[in-house]
Amino acid sequence: MSDMGIVQEIRQSTANGPAIVAFDFDGTLTIRDSFTEFLRWRAGPGAWALGLVKLAPALAGYAKDRDRGRIKAASVKEFLLGVGRQTLEAEAAAFAEEIWPRFMRPDALEVWNDWGDRGAHRVIVTASPTTTVAPFARKLGAEALLGTEFVFDANDRITGDFAGPNCRGEEKVRRLKAAYGENMTLTAAYGDTSGDTEMLAMAQQPGFRVFRQKP
Repeated sequence: MSDMGIVQEIRQSTANGPAIVAFDFDGTLTIRDSFTEFLRWRAGPGAWALGLVKLAPALAGYAKDRDRGRIKAASVKEFLLGVGRQTLEAEAAAFAEEIWPRFMRPDALEVWNDWGDRGAHRVIVTASPTTTVAPFARKLGAEALLGTEFVFDANDRITGDFAGPNCRGEEKVRRLKAAYGENMTLTAAYGDTSGDTEMLAMAQQPGFRVFRQKP
């Protein structure tokens, strides 16, 4: 069990264990990107606007290379550099509590809960940082959370780097297999963007943009 109170990665026998069901988070369980909303919420209107101005070169670069990992790293360095782990976790928890009622898709929650009632092992696989998604995962009762990981320095402060690749596309498949084994069976998966294509392709029951309800 991690210090965030949720199992991060569990190697599990898919032969005899419960069905494994993977959910993308942003846009699938939620109505829009949670990390962007968290940064905006944390910064406040003035600092958010100023930060976007400073990010203009990175945004221009993204328009050319479409590298989501690079623009995410630039955003972390602009808005979170040097923030302590405990502070960030407390802020993430407050954000999740405040935004939940107007942020989570009712039809997605219904399917999430249905799989839970059937005893499935539900794992959130997200490109967003696990630190900011963890409060949502706890509230959902997720069995596991896989996502992009911050790097913290010796004083437990954000360095602005990530511990590995942005968790989207093939990286989602790699992370699932690292957690559950190369020969894992993914019973079902749900996603809403091209970053979920590879994960959906390995699922027996793929669901692409099946959730559309807003709170």
